Amino acid sequence: MTDDPNIEGTSVNEELDSDAGDVTGELGFEPTVSATGADPEVRRPRNRRGTGSPGARPRRTLGRRLGAAGVLIAALAAMGGGYAAFASSSGAEGAKSAADMAGEGHQLYEVSCITCHGANLQGVKDRGPSLVGVGASAVYFQVSTGRMPATGQGANEIRKSARFNEEQTQALAAFVQSVGGGPTLPTGSLKDLKDLAEGGELFRLNCASCHGTTFKGAPLSAGKTAPSLNAATPLQIYTAMQSGPESMPVFSDNELTPAQKRAIITYVETIKASNDPGGSGIDRIGPVSEAIVLWVVGVGGLMIAILWIGAKVQ
Repeated sequence: MTDDPNIEGTSVNEELDSDAGDVTGELGFEPTVSATGADPEVRRPRNRRGTGSPGARPRRTLGRRLGAAGVLIAALAAMGGGYAAFASSSGAEGAKSAADMAGEGHQLYEVSCITCHGANLQGVKDRGPSLVGVGASAVYFQVSTGRMPATGQGANEIRKSARFNEEQTQALAAFVQSVGGGPTLPTGSLKDLKDLAEGGELFRLNCASCHGTTFKGAPLSAGKTAPSLNAATPLQIYTAMQSGPESMPVFSDNELTPAQKRAIITYVETIKASNDPGGSGIDRIGPVSEAIVLWVVGVGGLMIAILWIGAKVQ
């Protein structure tokens, strides 16, 4: 053993270092405290990514949160702005459609109606009557049933395929209403089942004499006819009662209240939708007519069979 302190210290340190290396090898990682009990190196705290100074982690976390909050606020602002723009535009379109309906109808009128009814709805002699005071109801009935524009001037205008769709028809009605005034189109439902019995009574008193109890219509004087109601919509029936087309009388609200008009429509629509009890009603012409048809067809068939057999025997 030597007396040199340097040599002795060196050997001791080497032994300690070798022991520390053995510990590292056994554990598989370097311990935070050396085998001598001293901390040879002060280690900086690491963030989640293993690098940086002690203040880096809070700053980056705060930055991420602020960035996410900014993205969320931007997304919400974009959604709110889009909804507000859509809602405002939808409301404007709704208000605009009501305000601009007459303008659209004016354009259609100048293309399809002005030749016969004049620029100011005053009518044109030997072409078409005045539309002043007829209101939206008359226009809706005539245009929606295809009677107008008319193909010619006759005593009776029959129902045809409509030239204009529902929106265009409403626009034309709005224009005539705005210029000439008159009865307006009804709003809300036109059917009320609680008034079905009253509607049947009112129909028989006011309508059946011309349109028949089965809504088939009937011929009138001067080459005119009362049309069938089977193809008519509730709004067409209502507007016909308001405007009185051709030979039909006008049923003002003093003669038939709006509730009574709805009751008649309820009755007509209910009967049209119901099935005939006991089989085919032959277009609802009644049991007596059915018996006549069966008798004529049956006896006629029997006579044909008798004549055919007689011819064969001879």
